[in-house]
Amino acid sequence: MVKANLKTKVVERNIRLTGNIMQYLVSHPEIFNTLPDKFELVVLPEDDYEIRQYNLDLLDKYGSEGKPIVFARIKSKSATKPITPSLFVPVAA
Repeated sequence: MVKANLKTKVVERNIRLTGNIMQYLVSHPEIFNTLPDKFELVVLPEDDYEIRQYNLDLLDKYGSEGKPIVFARIKSKSATKPITPSLFVPVAA
């Protein structure tokens, strides 16, 4: 029961962060010009290990379904300013 409750809290925080990133992207549509089409977004908060690990585990378990991956690095606990993600696309060597 405790583990399920912890997972629910991580998922809720993850959904909130994803919503904030989507809000940022909608407010800055020019960013889409630099991103691949039909990408998979992976949120990697620098200051929330649980969400970062949860999202990496999901990526490992389910993959990106053949879509390019875009990582969004953010500081999730910045209460003084809006979230501004650093977006990057890994390049295969």
